[in-house]
Amino acid sequence: MLVSSLLTSLGINLGLCILFFMLYSILKKQPGNFEVYAPRLLAEGKSKKISHFNLERLLPSPGWVRRAWQPSEEELLSSSGLDTVVFMRIFIFSFRVFLVAGILGIFVLLPVNCVGDQLKSIDFSDFSNNSLDLFTISNVKNGSKWLWLHFCSVYIVTVWVCYLLYYEYKYISLKRIAYFYSSKPQPHQFTILVHSIPVSAGSSVGDTVENFFTEYYPSTYLSNVVVRRTNRLRGLINDAKKLYKKLDRLQSEPNQPKLKRGCCFGLFGEKVDLVDQYEKKLEGLEENVRLEQSEVSLAGEDVRAAFVSFKSRYDAAIAFHLQQSINPTQWVAEQAPEPHDVYWPFFSSSFMRRWISKLLVIVAFILLTILFLIPVVIVQGLTNLNQLETWLPFLKSILTLTIVSEVITGYLPSLILQLFLKAVPPIMEFFSSIQGYMALSDIEKSACNKVLWFTIWNVFFANVLSGSALYLINIILDPKNIPAKLAVAVPAQASFFIAYVVTSGWTGVSSELFRVIPFICSLIRKPFVKSEDDDIEVPSIPYHKEIPKILFFGLLGITYFFLAPLILPFLLVYLCLGYIIFRNQFLNVYAPKYETAGKFWPIVHNSMIFSLVLMHAIAIGIFTVKKLSIASTLIFPLPVLTLLFNEYCRKRFLPIFIAYSAESLIKRDRQDQNEPSMDEFFHELVTAYQDPALAPIQYSSNRDSLTSPLISSEV
Repeated sequence: MLVSSLLTSLGINLGLCILFFMLYSILKKQPGNFEVYAPRLLAEGKSKKISHFNLERLLPSPGWVRRAWQPSEEELLSSSGLDTVVFMRIFIFSFRVFLVAGILGIFVLLPVNCVGDQLKSIDFSDFSNNSLDLFTISNVKNGSKWLWLHFCSVYIVTVWVCYLLYYEYKYISLKRIAYFYSSKPQPHQFTILVHSIPVSAGSSVGDTVENFFTEYYPSTYLSNVVVRRTNRLRGLINDAKKLYKKLDRLQSEPNQPKLKRGCCFGLFGEKVDLVDQYEKKLEGLEENVRLEQSEVSLAGEDVRAAFVSFKSRYDAAIAFHLQQSINPTQWVAEQAPEPHDVYWPFFSSSFMRRWISKLLVIVAFILLTILFLIPVVIVQGLTNLNQLETWLPFLKSILTLTIVSEVITGYLPSLILQLFLKAVPPIMEFFSSIQGYMALSDIEKSACNKVLWFTIWNVFFANVLSGSALYLINIILDPKNIPAKLAVAVPAQASFFIAYVVTSGWTGVSSELFRVIPFICSLIRKPFVKSEDDDIEVPSIPYHKEIPKILFFGLLGITYFFLAPLILPFLLVYLCLGYIIFRNQFLNVYAPKYETAGKFWPIVHNSMIFSLVLMHAIAIGIFTVKKLSIASTLIFPLPVLTLLFNEYCRKRFLPIFIAYSAESLIKRDRQDQNEPSMDEFFHELVTAYQDPALAPIQYSSNRDSLTSPLISSEV
């Protein structure tokens, strides 16, 4: 029944994948009324919106695959940045891992599992109803010498993964250094962010910062920009933008009614000129914005934080690494993000507030993780029809139908789990945003870690270990039995995780190509948005959503390759689809929102190390259960050696991803000494970190010079 359910799930998802590819091929060639397929090309002027009908454009074509495959890594680097290259390297790394694991698993381990007789012989005349356990290590006889093939495979894959991890860490480290040398001077390279600034009575934050850095960094200090509280101001600016768009649509559409009655929803009263009415409202909003900007510029609205700029990268690095005050909770310095990477809505001025925020987020994360066990229990109920009949006895007659039972047990569990998991990345991003991070990239990296470990716990461990919170706690309190419990439970869930790869992987990456949600939003929005001059909003890839998904599939592949190697072909198909589809998305759809220069890779490395150690723990348990104690003993050095390897990589490569070396900084500063453009750069650096909400706005036709703030926020 498990294999039959798996085939049903595979058939459904294969049909969805084919449908997505056909729809994408059609709509990619007919972008007329929709801006969801290639917004980056449209925004950069490399493609045109076509409104007339063209039959030729409705013919599907695989040409987009060739165009996505052609650009080299250097071309991808120049167009989308190093973060994009690192993201694609995850696919390359994973494919190399599972290509070797797949050769071992499919051509060596799978035949050994099939000919085993621990469970029963395979009846190929009734293949669809055979349990998937027959293709797992569970079917190998206890104490069999064939188990040594599984033992050797564990060693081979461990060595291969560690070699690739070292190679990729070194490769990306060199890419990061080369990217630093080749990039133009950036404001964040010369700037640090200082918060928890102690301000004495009668003094402003700006004066305090100026006096402090003038005294202690007299020859290297350049300027500072004090952070202001602009939450209310941002709301006013957003209202002005919305009203301006409504006015713009009204003026650009000749058939749009420009008169309406003044009361009772436009049914009664004297007719009012909408254009004139909107113009007056817009002028009033701009006046409110100007007054609010002036109030915010006063010292009373200061946050006790400031961006402090220096005359060289090396000087900024010294100030960042040194403790600024005797009290380590004051004058806390951190690296400044790029100006467009700053997360302006949340700036915590107090060391204690930031610490409390992190503590509350940890508590909220734990509570959400525990509550998520409820949908996991529901999913496990669907995989067990007997349990489902006990819960819902009135469904017994329906569940006896073959097609219904196969869809419910094979497809619905992973689909329902996916629907619940869709809400996790936005929640984790929100948690990270209130945790005190000052950069969008830091928020996304933190959210990426949260989503990854949440997925590992709630999708892997909760499903493997039955989803009972009390049972999970008992296992944790008895760590000696963890390998044995995993050895019994992990192979039993092979069919669920293969279906999960097909449901979440194949369908998910196909929907990424088609961009279903933006497409539906575009369909809903288009009848109400008729202006051709609307700005095209180019999206950025949600790393905190996509990277954990790839890494979780990596964990499944590493832990299951010697237990149930049948999962490996499905993973390889997913990686091939993901590689070509995301190349297309980066070239045509996404534009980088920020650049961390590869700082996501340590997350990838740590996840793979965890997957290896987990595989070793399962291997120790499985060989113990299979009465091959010598193999269990010989596996023990592997996790120790893997952790020692990880410690070496952490010492060798991780510092490169935290900060640049003095050698690199000084060499780069010396290169810029003779550049004539540096004077202009330093002039722009003084105002680079001014809050965008404090910049003058002009939407109305009244171009009075008084639209600028009453009091300038520049230092």
